[in-house]
Order: sequence, then C-alpha cells, then structure tokens
Amino acid sequence: MLHLIVKYMWWIVAVLLLSACATPQPPLRGTGDLGVVIERATGQVQVIETSGRKSLAQVSGLGDLSHASVVFSRDGRYAYVFGRDGGLTKVDLLTATIAGRVVQAGNSIGGAVSQDGRLVVAQNYEPGGIKAFDADTLELVADVPADYGAEGKRSKVVGLADLPGNRFIYSLFDANEIRVTDLSDPKSPKTERYPAGKQPYDALVTPDGRYYIAGLFGEDGLSMLDLWQPGQGVRTILPGYGRGEQALPVYKMPHLRGWAVAAGRVYLPAIGRHEVLVVELGSWKEVARIPVKSQPVFVMARPDGREVWVNFAFPDNGWMQVIDTFTNRLVDSFQPGRAILHLEFTPKGEAVWISARDDNKVAIYDTRSRQKIAELPAASPSGIFFTSRAFRTGF
Repeated sequence: MLHLIVKYMWWIVAVLLLSACATPQPPLRGTGDLGVVIERATGQVQVIETSGRKSLAQVSGLGDLSHASVVFSRDGRYAYVFGRDGGLTKVDLLTATIAGRVVQAGNSIGGAVSQDGRLVVAQNYEPGGIKAFDADTLELVADVPADYGAEGKRSKVVGLADLPGNRFIYSLFDANEIRVTDLSDPKSPKTERYPAGKQPYDALVTPDGRYYIAGLFGEDGLSMLDLWQPGQGVRTILPGYGRGEQALPVYKMPHLRGWAVAAGRVYLPAIGRHEVLVVELGSWKEVARIPVKSQPVFVMARPDGREVWVNFAFPDNGWMQVIDTFTNRLVDSFQPGRAILHLEFTPKGEAVWISARDDNKVAIYDTRSRQKIAELPAASPSGIFFTSRAFRTGF
C-alpha cells in the first residue's frame, strides 16, 4: 500500500512540474474591446485594448503594409489584414499569432467579410478583380475577374463593401462601372453590372445597406446606386460641384470609407478643394459646403452622429478639424501630431484614436473635451481598426 501512495504522490508532483513548465496561457478576455494598429514601417500590427488604452502585443511577418486595411471575423477574434503586396493574413487577436496567410494577388488594397461570416473577400489592383476565401482556412473558393471591353482588360477594383445576402459591391476604376457579385453560392458567382461615372476611386455604403456612393476622380460628382431599387440604375449626385473653380493638385486621394453619415446627411470630401460637401440623405440634394483648412482625406462621423472629424492631405496633414452636424459649423481645430493618417472612434464614441505617422505614436483624445488623454508608441502607424467593425455593414 505504501508503495502505491508514494507512486501516486510522485505522479502528482510530475503533473505539477509539467504544468509549471507549460507555456503561459493568455488571460481570459472578450474580443469586443480589441483592435489593431498598422505599423507600416515594420510590416507588423499592434494588438490593442480600447478600455485600458494599452498595447497588448505585436504581430510581425505581415508583408508590405504601406497601404493596409483590416476587417474582422464575425466573432471578433480574428483580424484579416490586406497588404499592398497582395498578402492576406489572418491574425488571432487573443493569442497574438498568425493563424493563416496567403499571397493572393500582386497588389491588394482591402477586403470585406460576408454577412454570414463564412467568406472573406479581397479587392485587387493586380490582377484586377475580387477573390473569395473560406474565412476559416483561407482556401480560395471563388475568383471573379474585373474584366471589361472587347479586349478583356482587367480593371483595378476599389470601394469593396459587403451587402446583405452574402453579396459584395465594388467599383471598377478603369471600366467606369459599379458591380454587385452574389456569392451566396461561391461555386457559381453571379455579377450585375451598372455603368457609373468616370474613374470611381472609393465608396461607402450607408449604415442600413441601402445606398452605395462612389466618389469620382475623373469628374466633379459622385455615383449613387439605390440597392433597394437597383433597376433604376446609377444616379449622378452633386454633378459639377466644382464648376467654375480651378481644382487644386491632389496630394492624397480622399477616402469615403468610414460612415460619414450623420443627422440625416452624408458628409463627403471634395476632390481638389478645401471643402466638405453635405448632401441630404434620400433626396441627394446639396445642402451645404463647409470650408475646411485643407484638402480633406477622411471625413468620419462620431458614432452618435453629432460630430464629424476631418483630417487632411499634405502639407496640412498635421491638423484635424471638427464639424458640429447640428449647425454644420467648424467647432475646433487642433494638431495631434505630424502626418495624421487615420482615426478610429471607440464603439460608443467617448474617445478617438489618431495615428501620427511621423511622430511614431497613436494619440488618444476624449471626444467631449477634445483633450489628449493618452498616447502609445507605434512604428509609423497608419490604419487603426477596432473589432466593433465586425458588426457593421460596409466595414
């Protein structure tokens, strides 16, 4: 009996020793409080926590992130990072590890996740088109080329967004088209084509998924498609908004992604002008033009819609301005740092995170006082993305 007791005690000691030597497990946490910051200079991302305003980990080996974009899995655990080199990397935010990676194109600038969360879709410059991957395995399940014309050329794809019904909408920069591809059966994609304005360069979908608005680089105006009434075709809104004025050189293309929809209006950056354009949602009539400091790049609405925050292209890219959507007036101007490339509001909008590339930091501001409350070091930060995007159409 004694030898059995001794043997049992040694077994317990061995288990305890093995447990002590095991790799420490990350603390239990939810995913709704997490996000990533792109560090473009080093090809890595920081995993961050919004409530604690802190960096949790860095994940490297993501390739060329000079123009990177991120979407999230349905449960918020995984970030899908699209790199300029065509890389699609699946990052596990809880373990801060790469869960999968595929180089799927020569030049890629973003993607989207399907309504049911089963597909992740990349939009590609080279070769032009979209590709759909299994969100779990990153196995290619559909390849839809953006071909056009009699010669079968391929167009750069921009403005990709998810739609209800596992559909995806996107614009063809070279072909002057908007397309909607139904991937409810990935083995048999079905695509509808709509003529659009000249050189669509980016787009947004309204929060209800009804309207798709593409900005146009080749003409003054925007193309709008009512997805509840697609048979009406694409409508041009704000035609000739710069008529009679000399356009300024464009140092950085404006971005429409960010839900600049607030107070029943859409707020849009004007190309080559120091203005934010304001359009009434539904009627699509211009209701205001708001003069701003420089050429706007991101025009983003705070989650409650009461304010719109704006950053700018070079040479005024160290500035930000805030617009009150009740009065459509500027209420603040300040300089968070050098080369402000992106901003992201926390899910309920009490704070905004701002990337200052040339200061190698992310500045965090209280949106009520507009005072800085924290900052984090980051290597040439650009895009900031929170997991709350997983639950928004068009993000």
